[in-house]
Amino acid sequence: MEISIILDQIHELPEKSKLALQNNISEISFPKGHILLKANKVESNIYFIKKGLVRAYIQRDNEVTFWFGKEGETVISMKSYVEEQPGYENIELLEDCELYELKTNNLKKLFSEDVHIANWGRKFAEKELIKTEERLISKQFKNASERYLELMQNHPELIQRVQLGHIASYLGITQVSLSRIRAELK
Repeated sequence: MEISIILDQIHELPEKSKLALQNNISEISFPKGHILLKANKVESNIYFIKKGLVRAYIQRDNEVTFWFGKEGETVISMKSYVEEQPGYENIELLEDCELYELKTNNLKKLFSEDVHIANWGRKFAEKELIKTEERLISKQFKNASERYLELMQNHPELIQRVQLGHIASYLGITQVSLSRIRAELK
């Protein structure tokens, strides 16, 4: 997915502002298994997924997956971005990935120089908040079967691209329970 389309999905910018933002973005790639963001570290970059799939997880007694990102989505440690403090999550690449990289300091500088980019940043933060709120509500008020059906409905490609163990972790259940849910739905 092209960076211009990704930026517009967040909030459309005047051409001059979009070019200023794009001039601060570079393309990089990493192999499957690479840890892009590390927990307990202040992260200084924001990434946009051009191609590939990632997951966010927290290491407890076992790994708990709480988010998947695919083409067109943003990879960010909000704690690092907002408060310049170490983040909570690890971000692992589940496939070879092509990414767009934006240094947070450059973005913050652009915020002070261009009101359109500042508004883009506000819309970006608002959309990230809504995604977090939706995940929280789903975890709190839906059972595992409902969460699996929601995943199938909203992101059917993830079922094909993600290991069942990661999906089970994301749903907050064991892989055996996930197999039972899948069998009941057939």
